Amino acid sequence: MDEDLEAMTREQLMAEARRLRDGIRTHRDSTGHELCWHHPTLWGLLPEKTDPLPSVPTWPEFLRGCPSLPRIPG
Repeated sequence: MDEDLEAMTREQLMAEARRLRDGIRTHRDSTGHELCWHHPTLWGLLPEKTDPLPSVPTWPEFLRGCPSLPRIPG
């Protein structure tokens, strides 16, 4: 899966590491809905170009599973 790394020079590997770190930091520093379960920008940092369609849970499941949302009693 990561065979492309074998052909990279040290400089290319360093640039790739910086690019990935930047993407991780951007995600880490996100807030609100940017932190929920669909992360195409973060996934886009990978060399394999897929954008899997997320399976969306039912609304009650979604509310239970998204820790960034305030809890509603009942």
